[in-house]
Amino acid sequence: MIVPTAAAWAARRAPVPERAGPDDLRESAVDRAGVPWQFGVLLVLDRPLDPAEVRRVLAVRIRAVPRLRRRLVRTPPLCGRPVWVDDPGFAIERHVREVRCAGPLTDDVLRDVAVRAVGTRLSWQRSPWEALVVTGTTGDRGALVVVCHHVLADGMGGLAALAALVDDGLAVGDPPAHDDGFPRPAPTVAQLVVDALATRARTLRDLPGEVRRIREALGELRATQAPRPPRSSLNRPVGARRALRVVRVDLGAVHAAAHRHGGTVNDVLLTAIGGALGELLRGRGDQVDEVVAAVSITARPRADATLLGNAVGVLPVGLPTSGPPAARLREVARRTATGRRRARGASAAVLGPMIRLAAAVGVLRCIVDHQRSVTTFVTNLRGPRAPLTLLGARIGEIVPITTTTGNVPVVFGALSYAGTLAVTVVADPDVCPELDALVAALRADLVALLAAPGVPDHRAGDPGR
Repeated sequence: MIVPTAAAWAARRAPVPERAGPDDLRESAVDRAGVPWQFGVLLVLDRPLDPAEVRRVLAVRIRAVPRLRRRLVRTPPLCGRPVWVDDPGFAIERHVREVRCAGPLTDDVLRDVAVRAVGTRLSWQRSPWEALVVTGTTGDRGALVVVCHHVLADGMGGLAALAALVDDGLAVGDPPAHDDGFPRPAPTVAQLVVDALATRARTLRDLPGEVRRIREALGELRATQAPRPPRSSLNRPVGARRALRVVRVDLGAVHAAAHRHGGTVNDVLLTAIGGALGELLRGRGDQVDEVVAAVSITARPRADATLLGNAVGVLPVGLPTSGPPAARLREVARRTATGRRRARGASAAVLGPMIRLAAAVGVLRCIVDHQRSVTTFVTNLRGPRAPLTLLGARIGEIVPITTTTGNVPVVFGALSYAGTLAVTVVADPDVCPELDALVAALRADLVALLAAPGVPDHRAGDPGR
């Protein structure tokens, strides 16, 4: 009879390690170029914030988001995927810092600070996130920029974490949350080996399910394959600089326009993006009937602040670049309705391993710098419906900040908050010097879509997101 060792018994009793998921590893693999694969959010408040008070309050509230005090570490051979472990050297001062600006915090100043923060690489020696308290020498506004790496969370996860950090009706002096023994020791090699073997055993037992998921992923890729866009001057490798612009529109008006044409808020957004990019390309002398947007789609109904990570797929959508606004919106609604019936994020089961393999053999950078399948990326998130506060200050605006890499110099993000849809355009100004003209075209197309008359076609889909 074999008697288990003390280490084996300890491994059996130990908590299951928090592994990086396959989608997390995909996001890590993408970050191989000069521009970090990070995203962020800009909170504009109705009064200045005290950096010391922000640190004190966030030090308490992040206990509700365990991953914000953990770092990702590689494991030895045969020990499975990397794991998230408590950071024994965690200090809120390493994550929350002040950025002091000369003069008032104008929109231009805040946009510049925010986009530079997202483009500055975070340290992986600690949890890859940072909060910047932006202060000015004059004025009555305050701002907070929160940045995190995509390996930490996707957009929905980021919103869930943000919800845990704002006041949410809590008083600033509330007692600290339970620490649950923080920092817990990292798992031992024996524990990792046992967990890795158990994971492989479960995979073998669920082999038919794995095969089914791969088949679903391949079917989703075939069903959602968009037409290959014509070559255009827009697909050029990007540099390190980024510029940010914001277009704001009434969310109720967007809902009404979507309803009139049987589409969704996302359809209105995509239609305007297609029209704006078409005008930009025509100004360059490119005759392009369609562009292709890679639209982020989530594979989960909601995110939990206690369990972040990534669960996002991509839906490619061909966007008409010319024609009457109402006709373009109805066509986009038809295409996305077809894609949504099949696309639920399953494609990540195939795309993730392909991306990781390309990164491992050193060809991913070449692929993303020369791909011709995607013109732009679009992310659209549903934010809080009611206004929020932070340290008692009212959050007047929440601005999403995405990034771009490869040969896609312009990307779009959208976030609804308290009745307003904020649409952001992030671009490499060296590859897209017409950024302001592009933003003006986007704004004009949105105005035209909101004013376009139409008859609702309920077959096209729910007029929600």
